[in-house]
Amino acid sequence: MISKNYLITIVGPTAIGKTALSIQLANYFKAEIISCDSRQFYKEMTIGTAVPNTDELASAVHHFVQNRSIFDDYNVGSFERDALSKLDELFQKNPVQIMVGGSGLYVDAVLKGLDYFPDVDPKIREALTNQLQEKGIETLQEKLKELDPETYHSIAIDNPHRIMRALEICIGAEMPYSTFKNKPKTPRNFSSIKIGLNAEREVIYNRINKRVDNMLANGLLEEAEKLYPNKDLNALQTVGYRELFSFFDGEFTQEFAISEIKKNTRRFAKRQGTWFKKDEETLWFDYQTNINEIITKISDKINDI
Repeated sequence: MISKNYLITIVGPTAIGKTALSIQLANYFKAEIISCDSRQFYKEMTIGTAVPNTDELASAVHHFVQNRSIFDDYNVGSFERDALSKLDELFQKNPVQIMVGGSGLYVDAVLKGLDYFPDVDPKIREALTNQLQEKGIETLQEKLKELDPETYHSIAIDNPHRIMRALEICIGAEMPYSTFKNKPKTPRNFSSIKIGLNAEREVIYNRINKRVDNMLANGLLEEAEKLYPNKDLNALQTVGYRELFSFFDGEFTQEFAISEIKKNTRRFAKRQGTWFKKDEETLWFDYQTNINEIITKISDKINDI
């Protein structure tokens, strides 16, 4: 008899097999699945976000898959609130639940809680956006390096949205973004067990390349073309769509756009690995590990906690 709540969270690089494992574990523990893949929230995006297919969705109850519109204002803070509320409901039925996804910030939001930042004037973000468009990301990078070197050296410095978020806090609060981080968080009513899937880099890259080819065969180009009129929406600033928008704009050839999708997805997988390996408590497994071995490790962990 399990006497407390446990959230089993499956992490790892994209295309490693997290969805398949989450379904196996959900079926074994008679649990439901919280998806924390920030690209899979949006119902207009299916092929390019590798949403679980019809059979997978039918194999276990999933939450937060294609439940929002790209036109909705939805962010990690909203997800933290909604996911915790859903978990409270699910734990009434079963003390073990599953969470899966490759969005590290969203995983951390549920497991640990977010850092909270002061409200700032929206005009600051507007000015930063104009600066990005007119002078390029390098100008923003240099500004962040000047105002908050700690954040400059710790975030994905090629991600314009992360840079602008940090800068708007630095400017609006007149304090470094980093000073608002790592404050005490609200305790969770569950214990966390993190399972990481991994493979040799060449295997991961080959799986990514194959996935992109399959997406294209399944209609990614046509899906991106339908979304193209809304290309400036925040939800669409993501690998797989952004490169094809550049093709539609005449900036890339189709062949180059596809190669860029593969390259940028590989870079994303590398960043995911760096993020998730910071947590020393994660139990890592090769992606081909037998499910029974993983279940045994989880059961041992439950008995130890």
